[in-house]
Amino acid sequence: MAPSATSTVTVTVPASAPKNLSTPQHFGAYKELQPPEYNKDVEEGGAKYPHYLPTWDAETKYPPLEPFKHHEHGQDADRTYPDLFPASGTTERSDLTPSAGTEIRNLQLSSLSAAGKDQLARFVAERKVVAFRGQDFKDLPIEAALDYGGYFGRHHIHPSSGAPAGFPEVHLVHRGEGDESSKQFFAARTSSVAWHSDVSYEQQPPGTTFLYILDKPETGGDTLFANTAEAYNRLSPLFRERLHGLQATHSGFEQAAASLARGGVVRREPVANVHPVVRTHPATGEKAIYVNPQFTRDIVGLKKEESDAILNFLYSHLAWGADFHVRVKWEEGTVVVWDNRVTQHSALVDWENKQRRHLARITPQAERPYETPYQG
Repeated sequence: MAPSATSTVTVTVPASAPKNLSTPQHFGAYKELQPPEYNKDVEEGGAKYPHYLPTWDAETKYPPLEPFKHHEHGQDADRTYPDLFPASGTTERSDLTPSAGTEIRNLQLSSLSAAGKDQLARFVAERKVVAFRGQDFKDLPIEAALDYGGYFGRHHIHPSSGAPAGFPEVHLVHRGEGDESSKQFFAARTSSVAWHSDVSYEQQPPGTTFLYILDKPETGGDTLFANTAEAYNRLSPLFRERLHGLQATHSGFEQAAASLARGGVVRREPVANVHPVVRTHPATGEKAIYVNPQFTRDIVGLKKEESDAILNFLYSHLAWGADFHVRVKWEEGTVVVWDNRVTQHSALVDWENKQRRHLARITPQAERPYETPYQG
């Protein structure tokens, strides 16, 4: 699967270092596709879940995110997964690929106990992305869905995305009925693939993440996932060792600038943070590549050409690695749960019948990324 990017507007942010960074940074352009507007009459009359339609409150501003102590529930889990796969054998499990991705039926996420949620966190960390079919998430009160997701960490409030009225913690992925903005996009680009790990510019980026379908085209709009732990394992021992100790800048400045340029909002001042190029998962101990072309800008301490050479290799390695990719097709009632620490993903804009695609994401934050020593 060839590397590519997503873009409708390109905004270049001045190369000035945020105060919390000690070295000059080379900020690039953020690439975005989703429009910050829709036809209100069409959507309110036709959307299956109109209370989930996005709103953009430009007046409301949020303070900076403060550090918090994250508890990793996957560390507490019974790894025989008795709540996910009971002895009665009612749960149906089908692995989508050998290394990552599982589809589960006949298990209702909303019925899981605390122990079951711990097992969920661990199982998702192990399998990277899990598609649960026939779920009731979309029919729960939004408060209940948020309460469920809040078990796994503090809710992230996205600085520029649309959210349901009164629920800024819910990130919406929405393309309205009749939307034709993809025509303008594909006039300049060949592919809609844009690999990323969600809001990796935060000091404590997300971990266990939930995305559930509300409305979908008849076909198309699948989501791709890449197993970044397996991508790390594929590298030679010498190259893995060289990556250890390197840190990269992740920036939200370009995303904020792009939102404003397209008539959107910025509800919180943008930030940039430095994270290890190789991070360790706290529950599994796995190491994973943690750079992505949407938010990573450079490797600290390297000259631009040196940094670009390493980053571009890693981006291509992740994008071309179809043998550690997973493609999830959406069905009615699907909730996809993945671990942002050991995966990257990209939505596909490949349907041309202008049908609605509407999803909601609940995004609990996790620990600050860290790395453990290299082991050959």
